[in-house]
Amino acid sequence: MRRTFHCGNVVCSLLLLCLFAAGRAQAEGPAFSAGLGFEFASGDYGTGTRTESVYVPLTLALAPTDRLGFAVEIPYVYQSNSAVNTGVLLGSGGRMTGMQKEVAAMNGPQMGGGSGGGGSMSSANPGNFGRASSGLGDITAKGGYVLVQEGEVMPRIRPYLFVKFPTGDEDQALGTGAFDEGVAVEFLKQIGNWHSFAEAGYTFQGKSPVLPLQDYFSFNAGTGYAINDKLLPMLIVKAAGAPLAGASDLLETRLKLKYLATEHTGFEAYVGKGWTRSSPDYGSGIAVIYDF
Repeated sequence: MRRTFHCGNVVCSLLLLCLFAAGRAQAEGPAFSAGLGFEFASGDYGTGTRTESVYVPLTLALAPTDRLGFAVEIPYVYQSNSAVNTGVLLGSGGRMTGMQKEVAAMNGPQMGGGSGGGGSMSSANPGNFGRASSGLGDITAKGGYVLVQEGEVMPRIRPYLFVKFPTGDEDQALGTGAFDEGVAVEFLKQIGNWHSFAEAGYTFQGKSPVLPLQDYFSFNAGTGYAINDKLLPMLIVKAAGAPLAGASDLLETRLKLKYLATEHTGFEAYVGKGWTRSSPDYGSGIAVIYDF
């Protein structure tokens, strides 16, 4: 299967901006972190066939300066059948996770999604529809730069770019078989014990001969009240346009708990509920992050 790569002018321009800004940033020294997660989701996604999926991402992050950061996510994926394509189900924005020492919400788009009504929306071999599949998913790389530091009034503003590589086997419905690129902007603000974030992004999906992939907007927002300097519960809303022609838009709410066990070790856990046909009926997840 031919795999194509395309990049919007906006993505290229912001990449050059990040590289230029990185050269001018004052660094205190590089920081490295690693995270391992376990996420479960279940739904029929409008196909009439229920699919359970497990997503186990290994995330490695490097911050050369206090403004510039890079991360790569390497996922292991399992799904109970191939009625839907997991690469679309998980969203091409990737499930980039992380816990900052300020206990702020820094996650990239983590939407579920993707199927048309009344039939399979999978690129897998039809003979595999009733079979479980597992293996390496699509790897995602991400880079961002803090343009505006948080002030008394201003939120922290951080644009970032991401690229999803087609490393998942599309014949097993573990990936889309296409490169994706995207751009997003994060806004973070703390007022007293309240921690809030909002994020808007756009994903340029690759071309697939078997899936009607289409570009889409995404929006995530959340707020939480820090009970102390270690524990932060949050309510998060995640939304996105349909990643496939014929699919519904995506909408999911999550209750999330962040806990800093030590200066270097953090834990995250969530339960989620989807509200549209192309969102998972429910999901849950847990992750551990270690800052070196």
